[in-house]
Amino acid sequence: MTLKPGLYCVATPIGNIKDITLRALEILQACDIIACEDTRVSMNLLTHYGISTKLWSYHDHNAEHIRPQILKAISNGQSVALISDAGTPLISDPGTKLVRACHEAGQYVTTLPGASAVPSALVLSGLMSHAFAFVGFFNAKNMQQWASFNGTLVFFESPRRVVETLELMKDSFHNRTVAVVREISKMFEEVQTGDFATVIEYYEQHPPKGEIVIVLSCTHADDVISDQTIDDALTQALQTLSIKDAAHMVAEAYKLQKKEVYKRALNLKKNDEI
Repeated sequence: MTLKPGLYCVATPIGNIKDITLRALEILQACDIIACEDTRVSMNLLTHYGISTKLWSYHDHNAEHIRPQILKAISNGQSVALISDAGTPLISDPGTKLVRACHEAGQYVTTLPGASAVPSALVLSGLMSHAFAFVGFFNAKNMQQWASFNGTLVFFESPRRVVETLELMKDSFHNRTVAVVREISKMFEEVQTGDFATVIEYYEQHPPKGEIVIVLSCTHADDVISDQTIDDALTQALQTLSIKDAAHMVAEAYKLQKKEVYKRALNLKKNDEI
């Protein structure tokens, strides 16, 4: 199999080593270079599948030095696969600047879809996923900007900080349900859902280990939503959507009656507020 010169962003398993696509294995076998975060971690995967492709270490600490070498290799006709230690590259992993640099240099870039902890945690949480945001690793300084987001929120967290993080979240997100998803696709996979007090109590008694994803629900349907909030959402939606589609989207996001939201959208248009 001969590959076109360029960068191939390849998703790798997040837990179970069998969660890798046939195409991903083909690309990793056929490419000239595999750029990875930690060669020791990646070697376990490659050895399991009998892949002996040359490994280059590419991570946050050496990226400025290695990136030009990867670009040079591609410009010389080589194919480079970019992988992270687990999951899909660029999702809370290095690689964004490399992809951007390849685009700027006019080089071929593609992605091979596969495992990712974000959609996997959403599925396991059982919470609504029609509108969600991936926030990355929890940072208390950035919480206020997400408090008013009426969609599901997804965070990564270290197991040793789970209880502390949930305590910090409790005030800003008190009107949400929480799900802690642990060790996705592994032997001890676990999901704990409920209000903050319930989940915090559980993990105080059962200190968690392994990879952790925290999922917060949309705000509860019985929370009061101001008319101004609805109008602001409709105004923004109507910039690009029809009245019907804008009303449908806002009604779904805020769990409102579609007929009532549609009437508000019509009035906004009629009063030339859009």
